[in-house]
Amino acid sequence: METKFWDLKKDPHRAIEEAAALIRAGEVVAFPTETVYGLGADGLNGTAVAKVFAAKGRPADNPLILHVSAKEQIRNLTTGLSANAQALIDTFWPGPLTVVVPKAPCVPDETSAGLDTVAVRMPSHPVANAFIAACGCPVAAPSANISGKPSPTNAADVAEDMTGKIAGILDGGSCGIGVESTVVDTTSPVPTILRPGGITREMLESLLGAVEIDPALSGNPAVRPKAPGMKYRHYAPKAPLYIYEGPESAMRLVQAVERAARQGIRTGVLCDDRTEKELQALLGRTGCVAILSWGADKADLAETLYTQLRKFDRFSPSVILGMGVSETGLGLAVMNRMRKAAGFNILLARDGQVTIRSGSGFPDYMLG
Repeated sequence: METKFWDLKKDPHRAIEEAAALIRAGEVVAFPTETVYGLGADGLNGTAVAKVFAAKGRPADNPLILHVSAKEQIRNLTTGLSANAQALIDTFWPGPLTVVVPKAPCVPDETSAGLDTVAVRMPSHPVANAFIAACGCPVAAPSANISGKPSPTNAADVAEDMTGKIAGILDGGSCGIGVESTVVDTTSPVPTILRPGGITREMLESLLGAVEIDPALSGNPAVRPKAPGMKYRHYAPKAPLYIYEGPESAMRLVQAVERAARQGIRTGVLCDDRTEKELQALLGRTGCVAILSWGADKADLAETLYTQLRKFDRFSPSVILGMGVSETGLGLAVMNRMRKAAGFNILLARDGQVTIRSGSGFPDYMLG
């Protein structure tokens, strides 16, 4: 399949109209949102939605999110909105928030994975909003990557995964938030966060009061996740990733990287600016260690996480060591993504020691 590429800096109106025509014809087009790039198809056309699953290699039992361009459009997709759902829509739409609601008969099983609920959101990205409006239908769109790989936050990464598999790619530049939307189940009396994202737990609690978190986010394999993208190992680079968490994570990460470098192990490192500078001063320039900084704070980490994970694939390390952050604010979302990328291989660094929090197969130099 030939994949058409539109640069929105040149003729955005024409590009959006051409891309929307492909959606109406039952094809798949990638487009930018404020979170990550989406892989869009007519969400009410089961045959078109099946093409999304085929392009991604995504299991068909993993539901998709329907994207709309106006708040009132959700009423055509659901049998009813709870007071909590309406409050969330009124407060956070357009924006990086997805609400799970009872689905209307018009939503095909291909979109909802056979569930009696549907996930809906209204993006705030101007290109996404204009594109969905031009399509004239709700657009089903997971992240525009091969299933399991890091989500794309720029058109080049979409092209790397999807060229020859979909009809087109709308290049709208880099995404601002960098992690997928927050997903909240509004069908139970107490709203439940099924996937953390740019709308934080604290923001939700300030509006709704009590908010629960899906137990599946802990990584317990016995608990089945309910949210799109949460059921399977996801966001993962090719090399095994291990995460240091806890108050001494930076110190223990530096020590492990130094030991790995002495052994000549080709190592990727994901850390903040301060730790990167410390490692650069300690190691100097060495070809066996690639140190990538996410920046200074959690917002920087959210924006750059997937891009950095993809960069490691190009460096081809034997192992990647990452540094965790606290779970307050955006930390809940970024740590959810990092832990899934690591397959929940997590080390806890505190009280002068390193212990295995979860996972297995840790080399000795990580535990010393």
